Amino acid sequence: MKTWKKFFSCLLAGAMALSLAACGGNDSSADDQTAGQTQEETTPPADSSTDTAAPETSGDETTAGGNVLVVYFSATGHTESVANDIAEATVGDLFEITPAEPYTDEDMNWSDENSRVSREYADESLRDVELTTTEVENWDDYDTVFIGYPIWWGIAAWPVSSFVAANDFTSKTVIPFCTSSSSGLGESGGLLADLAGTGDWQEGERFRSSASSEDVSEWVDSLGLSAQ
Repeated sequence: MKTWKKFFSCLLAGAMALSLAACGGNDSSADDQTAGQTQEETTPPADSSTDTAAPETSGDETTAGGNVLVVYFSATGHTESVANDIAEATVGDLFEITPAEPYTDEDMNWSDENSRVSREYADESLRDVELTTTEVENWDDYDTVFIGYPIWWGIAAWPVSSFVAANDFTSKTVIPFCTSSSSGLGESGGLLADLAGTGDWQEGERFRSSASSEDVSEWVDSLGLSAQ
């Protein structure tokens, strides 16, 4: 009888050992399967880069596609200096707005009510300034146009208006900039945009008369223009 009980106890212990071993094997397999699924879900195939199209760039930044043109009118040289810095920073071309009758130092005497600019300011009909030319070679090839000018009595110097009125800015990004010792950009850019009637006109920037190349370069960088 004791022998039989001993045999039965050994048989039961063996069965329990086999059962525990089977459970341990099943748990290990489950962990390996979960790890494999996680890796597959988060890691792309090795050759996925050849089958996946490149992501589109965000449209939030101002982009300059194609060529860049920097148009400017400068009465005393300050706007010309900024225009040159912008052209260098953007690898753009330059176009100077030139009145058919250039402004002399006497013409620019703001304190003289009989000076040319004073008379033009007082009589708006005199602000239709004739230019040597309003035509830019390869105008249609430019996608981004900077337009620079000094501020005269709170608005863009009127020779710039003659250029803007004569050109079609359709499909162009237009970025105004101005130079002034005290006045801000004000509504000058908006008034030019209204006059143009076409183009995507940006907010623009005002520079002090003694703006440095570093100031201009930092501003251009902040625009996020894509180099072409």
